[in-house]
Amino acid sequence: MFEKETADAQCVVKEFLEQAGLRPGELAVVGCSTSEIAAHGIGSYSSAELGEAVFLAMREVFDQKGIMMAAQCCEHLNRALILEAAAAERFGYEPVNVVPVPKAGGAFATAAWKHMESPVAVERIQAHAGIDIGDTLIGMHLRPVAVPVRIAHPQIGGAHIVCARTRAKYIGGERAHYNDALA
Repeated sequence: MFEKETADAQCVVKEFLEQAGLRPGELAVVGCSTSEIAAHGIGSYSSAELGEAVFLAMREVFDQKGIMMAAQCCEHLNRALILEAAAAERFGYEPVNVVPVPKAGGAFATAAWKHMESPVAVERIQAHAGIDIGDTLIGMHLRPVAVPVRIAHPQIGGAHIVCARTRAKYIGGERAHYNDALA
């Protein structure tokens, strides 16, 4: 079940990681509307099974590359994030007390909570990069300077995909020199 959606999800993550330049140990945020994947309006057709299938497919690829993943909840939980407790501790994110469910958190975040080893919820992060599946508005969870990442496969089911990476801020002016490794 959901073979095409899981294959598409893995393809999206692989393309994204090839272009985003993330290093092992960095953090990527994923916002996902299963309603949009199923070609319905956001928040109108949540599917726990689809959320689980897409989460597991994406996590497999992120894990292979050593990239930590945060799953963004829906607006009913103020777009809180689910991530491993070790990642929250590493980056200094304070856990909050909420558990996502399909109608308050979303199917994707619920799947993250179910399948992560030691999940916690946090209110905000500053991820190194992110994937937005179905226009879920992940931008608030990226570091300040976001740069689009164009992928050849910008869709999972009926959901539009937008990807971004972040870079260090350029400061200085015309006399400044920059470190290309941070671009």
